[in-house]
Amino acid sequence: MESEPLSEDDVLLWSEKDLHDAAKRNDTEKIQELIKKGVDVKAKSKIDRKALHWAAGAGNEQALRLLLDHDTDVDESDSFGMNALLLTSWFGHLKLLQTLVSCGAKLNSENKDGLSILHCAAQRGHIEVLKFIMEELEDFCLDKADKSGKTALHLAAEHGQLEVIEYLIGMGCTHGLKDKEENTAMHLAAKQGHTDVLQKIAETGVDIDERNIDGLTALHLAANGGRYECVKLLLASGCNVDAHTNNNMTALHYVAQHGFNREANLLLEAGVNVDTVNNQHITPLHLAVINHHKGVINLLIDADCDLDITDSRQQTAMHIAAEHGLQDLAEMMLISGVNLNLADKQGKTCLEVAARGNHVILVDMIIKADRFYKWEKDHICEEGLWVGKTLSFKQDHQLETQHLRSVLWNLATKHLCRGEWKILAQHWEFSDAHIRAIEHQWTGMKSFKEHGHRMLLIWLHGMLLAGENPIKGLYEGLVEISRTDLAGEPVKEVHPAEGKCRDQFSQSVLCNVIH
Repeated sequence: MESEPLSEDDVLLWSEKDLHDAAKRNDTEKIQELIKKGVDVKAKSKIDRKALHWAAGAGNEQALRLLLDHDTDVDESDSFGMNALLLTSWFGHLKLLQTLVSCGAKLNSENKDGLSILHCAAQRGHIEVLKFIMEELEDFCLDKADKSGKTALHLAAEHGQLEVIEYLIGMGCTHGLKDKEENTAMHLAAKQGHTDVLQKIAETGVDIDERNIDGLTALHLAANGGRYECVKLLLASGCNVDAHTNNNMTALHYVAQHGFNREANLLLEAGVNVDTVNNQHITPLHLAVINHHKGVINLLIDADCDLDITDSRQQTAMHIAAEHGLQDLAEMMLISGVNLNLADKQGKTCLEVAARGNHVILVDMIIKADRFYKWEKDHICEEGLWVGKTLSFKQDHQLETQHLRSVLWNLATKHLCRGEWKILAQHWEFSDAHIRAIEHQWTGMKSFKEHGHRMLLIWLHGMLLAGENPIKGLYEGLVEISRTDLAGEPVKEVHPAEGKCRDQFSQSVLCNVIH
């Protein structure tokens, strides 16, 4: 049994595995027993770790001292480049580190990432180990970088080690050094959301708007990660809220892209430019719509952002909502008022884009908005039109209009002939673009019934918003298209089972219209 490995994935024999386990749990008796049996004390696992590594990493002083009597190769490293000395520093075992130093361990050893014992202690926050290294050992450069260009200060900042940061600053480290991606310690602290560390570094007087290789400042990184407290601190420290990256992204672009409402609010309160565009001429609003972030869109609209800015495809945010059928987001922009005449690079308005995508409900919403804008423009001088009214372009599901909607359904599906709905639409000043967009929907040879019904509901929406009498308007429209035979029918046919009350109401309304 002892002559065979444990498994295909392990290169250790059973007895060698027992030795490693004994080193991990500081079982010196078992270690001695196995050594006497001739077990190879230098046997390595599949990651090239031997018993000495496990004892060092676990902080097992007795096991380490015993193994050192039989294994003097203290600098041998595992597959990660970690030797016993580096492991004691990584896990913060000061006494074991001192023991290995006294045994002649190589002080300037590094792992595969170029981490020294100084880097390991700083990253992991082992302040006592760090003090020993800096105060008792010689030739340690406080600003030495690993293979990624990070110093001990970078690593401590990245991992939120405040006590280490304070010690390194007190020891006189250089505060503004950059790693290979040109990040300072401030960049890394902001990116990871370590507010207390960020505050301490800012107090050293470093440039708060320093840019990395991609042109990102600490504010960009904090915003991109949704680090609310860091964003708040940086703004309070006077950073440039409108700083641009190499791609002309601002912090507001990042929070809009991710939907960080609180961070967006901070930036807006700080006076960020809401309409700035990046290299693709994309605004924060575009990004918020693309990523369906309703809260940020609401904040941007409240901040009076320009809804009509076009991107590199000449698409407005409304075009994007139309393309993807985003009804809720479209509603917010339509209520705020957008230019529905703008065309993208293909010459398509947002109405045409919505129709092409077969987003029927959204097509109707856009037509309602377009008709409302015209009505509002024509009545701009009239006061009191909107007192107590709520504007919406969504489908109507109100109980108060249920009867009227039923009337229109019967009219469209049972009475209007092919083509008549379009004549009626033209009478009510639907544009050719409106009619084409409605007709784009195809449900079969009787699609005209659906088209007529949609047109009638759009018309009803406008009549109700304008406070006009829809029964009167319907009567006049039917007379205009020479369907006087229908003028008295629609209301009476809705719910015949309801009896005289409904019929009397209908006749009374129509009688008032006639006279």
